[in-house]
Parts: sequence; C-alpha cells; structure tokens
Amino acid sequence: MPTPSGRSNPQHNVKHHPMHIELWEKPQNVIILEGFPGLGFVATIVIEYLLDHLEVETIGKIWSPDLQPMALVHKGKVMQPMEIFYNKKYNLVILESFSGVDGLEWEVADALVKLNDLLNAKEVISIEGIGAPPIRKAELTAYYSTNQPAKVKLLEQTGCEPLLEGMIFGVSGALMIKGHDHIKSSYIFAETQAGLPDSRAAAKIIGILDKYIGLDVNPNELMQQAGQMEDKLKVLMKKMKEQQQLKDIKDDDSVEYIG
Repeated sequence: MPTPSGRSNPQHNVKHHPMHIELWEKPQNVIILEGFPGLGFVATIVIEYLLDHLEVETIGKIWSPDLQPMALVHKGKVMQPMEIFYNKKYNLVILESFSGVDGLEWEVADALVKLNDLLNAKEVISIEGIGAPPIRKAELTAYYSTNQPAKVKLLEQTGCEPLLEGMIFGVSGALMIKGHDHIKSSYIFAETQAGLPDSRAAAKIIGILDKYIGLDVNPNELMQQAGQMEDKLKVLMKKMKEQQQLKDIKDDDSVEYIG
C-alpha cells in the first residue's frame, strides 16, 4: 500500500507561533478544499487549475511569522503564502499555499479546524499525492479516507478505493488527528511519481472532485496545459530550494558566532 506524502522532520524543541486567520468575508455552510505542496506537486496543480477555471475572490489569508519569508508575484499581484479564496456558485472555499510548511503541520491543522468553525463548514476536503510504483500504469489509482459514513458510497462512485492501510504524514496526517472528532472531513489521494510535477495525477483528482462536489470542471484541459503548468512549478520549486539553501547558510553562519 502506498504511503501518502508530506513526510517532514519533527522539530520537537522548536516552539512555533499559532497561525493567524484573517477573514474579511465569512460565508457559511461552505465546503473547504485544501492542498499543500507535496509529492508530485499534485495538490498545488489541482488548486491552481481550479482557481483558473472558477470565479473566485480572495476573502482572507492564514499567516505566521514562522512561514518561509518568500513572496510570489503572479500576474502583477503579490500572492499570500496561504491565501483563502471563495467561489459563490458552489459555496466553495479554496485554500492555496505555495509556501512549504515543514515543521508547522500541527499549527496548520489547528488553523484549518478553526477555519472550519468560523465558516460553519459542511466538510473539509484534503487532497494530496501518494507514492506510486516505479512502473507507470495505464490507469492511476486514487484512494479516499473519510470520517463520514454517509459519504462512502459517493466517494466509491468517483472511482476511489478506500485507504485501509497506510501511514499519513504532513498536513493531512495532522488534520486527521486534530479534526477527527471535531470536523467532517474527507481525504483524496492520487498516485504520483516523486520529484516531478504530475499533471496526470492532478487530473485524476480533478475528475474525482468533479463527481464528488459537482464542479463541472473538465480535467482534460489540464492535460493539454500540462507542460506549461509543470514548467511553472519547476521554476517555483527551484526558487524555493534556493531560498531554503540561503536560509540554511545564514543559520549555519549564526551558529559560528555563538560563544
């Protein structure tokens, strides 16, 4: 059984700040969709694609001084590390994150539970990529997990298989623990190859969301735009890696001057 991605090194001795949620609109009874950069950048591609194909407006952000200090400018607009969007037609809230959250997974999960409460959400849907066998299959497998028995039949009708065994790390794992008894949540994972932006796995999840939520978004167009989307993410991955390397160098330099 493949293992969902998002593994991070625990930082037991580091005390982090709680995440701050700023909302200038508070729609109620929404569905919240979230996905963080992870294996194959699957969730990132899905979120970006939906934001490009749905009419959305920014209604808030999640912020912490512990987040990586990197601004992304897209089409002349400064994007927040974790920005909250709203689509009125489907009463859908989408959380986009381009910032890595390694070591902050518990704080992010707490923020998602709080966001769920603030918006009286009907459900939180978490999407992510999972490691696939090295041999590419003609048809990718997708898995689901949910704490809502009434949703099982619908999820299986989308083509998902139940995740019966596995270890779940990252934000999805933290949210499963933090939110299990407090929020209605479902998790959708698609097989992907590590290290490369995977539009094929992202299209699989979009097709599932289309059936599960009824978004009327065609995943085929994503495959036509795959090269452009993957090139964009490769550039972002490179910049994030360079920024982290610079941070590591600075941290090492500061240690040298102690004592």
